[in-house]
Amino acid sequence: MQNKIYNIPSNVSETVNELEVAEVSSANEWNPNVPFHGTQEEWWEHFHEIEQGEFMTWEEHKKQFDAWKKNYLASLIS
Repeated sequence: MQNKIYNIPSNVSETVNELEVAEVSSANEWNPNVPFHGTQEEWWEHFHEIEQGEFMTWEEHKKQFDAWKKNYLASLIS
């Protein structure tokens, strides 16, 4: 990895490692390239929470979507 010299006050002279700068700037941000590791119990709890949510059959969803699409296209024309 290549070291870069950044603009810092003239009374301080040091080289900052590029990786260290990246870690400081995004320490609290979610990174999709880092896998999430959880226990089996955590995953099962997550799945059960999803299953307890609102359920809609495919036919119901298709009816709602077709109604939305019809209204949306009508609003584009007028």
